[in-house]
Amino acid sequence: MKVLNQLDIASVIDHTLLRPDATYAGIKRLCEEAIHFGFYSVCINPCFIEMAKELLKGSNVRVTTVIGFPLGMNSSEIKVYESMNVSLLGADELDIVVNIGALKSGDWDTVRKDLSDVIMATKRLIHKIIIETGYLDDNEKRKVVEIALDAGSEFIKTSTGFGPQGAKIKDVRLIKSIVGDAAGIKAAGGIRTPRRVIDMLKAGATRIGTSSGVKIMREFKKGQ
Repeated sequence: MKVLNQLDIASVIDHTLLRPDATYAGIKRLCEEAIHFGFYSVCINPCFIEMAKELLKGSNVRVTTVIGFPLGMNSSEIKVYESMNVSLLGADELDIVVNIGALKSGDWDTVRKDLSDVIMATKRLIHKIIIETGYLDDNEKRKVVEIALDAGSEFIKTSTGFGPQGAKIKDVRLIKSIVGDAAGIKAAGGIRTPRRVIDMLKAGATRIGTSSGVKIMREFKKGQ
């Protein structure tokens, strides 16, 4: 892996604010930080998309939003509507929570249809399937990753950040062993230092979801 510089680090970060107490002022600051540091995208709840699009106008920062967040237990019809709606609002990328209850029940047909319906309804967008690794054993992880790939997902994402654990190196490696170069991997949850970012990238991650982007960039700069 090549030696990374600030631009390399910034360009893989989805600068995230998904807190339930997020405010307009917080979203404004998030967008300003994303432009300043050159983050790949802001990751926000759907109600803030139009505001973020306006704030980011003229920049290269993209807008990521979440679908079925954070539990994934909405009906497929609701997820499809939500996905189509955020597409019209201007979202570029969707982080979609898998139906964890169906997955844990072994109802793979429902899991597959849930993902396929959303992806088919929003073909022009980028889709990241959040598998919430903290709830799954390795066999379940393998199965859901294979289903997500078959459904057409461009990324597998480790965690919502609201589950029992965040991104783990071993899970990123496991996902990489399945997807190879067929899909990207977004590591998210508990990533707060430059060292952790670099470790995730070395393990196979190609995108990093974090609410600590500014802290990471400042610490990375100090360490150079």
